[in-house]
Amino acid sequence: MDLEREVHKTGGFGNLDLLARQVVEGFISGLHKSPFHGFSAEFAEHKVYNNGESTRHIDWKLYAKTDKFYTKRYEEETNLRCHIIIDNSASMHYPELRKQGLGNLNKTGFSVLASACIMQILKKQRDAVGLSIYSDSYEYYAPEKGSERHRQMLLHRLEETVLWPSKGKKTETFTFLHQIAEKLKRRSLIFLFSDMFQADVEEERMFEALRHLTFNKHELVLFHVMDKKKEYDFDFGGRPRRFTDVETGEKIDLYAENVKESYQEMVENYFAALKLKCAQYGIKYVMADVNENFDKIISTYLIERQKFV
Repeated sequence: MDLEREVHKTGGFGNLDLLARQVVEGFISGLHKSPFHGFSAEFAEHKVYNNGESTRHIDWKLYAKTDKFYTKRYEEETNLRCHIIIDNSASMHYPELRKQGLGNLNKTGFSVLASACIMQILKKQRDAVGLSIYSDSYEYYAPEKGSERHRQMLLHRLEETVLWPSKGKKTETFTFLHQIAEKLKRRSLIFLFSDMFQADVEEERMFEALRHLTFNKHELVLFHVMDKKKEYDFDFGGRPRRFTDVETGEKIDLYAENVKESYQEMVENYFAALKLKCAQYGIKYVMADVNENFDKIISTYLIERQKFV
């Protein structure tokens, strides 16, 4: 059966909104050891009390539970603008899967579900969210809005991104990051999901594009998405295999074990350079392994949001 028809028939995730809600609620229920006990109902409205602030809004009930001071934050204080960017190039659809779900995700699937989780929390906090998707073209753009109708429109577009994989699309990420940066006029918290794979592109052009996204006091978080077991550890067993570049179509036959050591050295050097540049430019770098759960994604969002507002 044709892969695209089968994926479309099964509906990919099924219900992305429901799945994201389950992931977020699962994360929240796991915070029972956190000072934010009862987080599911009011986590968006608390922040750590700082000495010198007014005591007027201290939550005394929470103090009784935690012996720590937290203040209540109201809607007008917590609203922010968030823009999510997803790299939809062919390499992001690795590995090719007939159906995706929790524990069985490729890089695009992981990025889409992670984005839906962030949007679920933004909904609770009544924050505005926008979305950009690019591959070999700037595929989709929606400005930041906070309505439920807008959020449902973005979820639908995210589902389509999983259902209809790009075929043989390579991209010059830096080109589209510059275009996105030009569209973001008001200060925003930006999340970029990308495997950062580039062909024949100077690294400096990529880093300049990332830095452009930090202009106008934007805060940028780079979720470096990968299948760590395959793309970092290069764990393909001892049998000979044919490796195909999903973006150029080039093929090579080899024993993975014969090149594993040199491959890992090159990858580690690239990752080290990427992390260093991100640190220099004030960009939050987060390695996101598709084989792990979404706790790191959600925790990063919560921490960065508190810093941002």
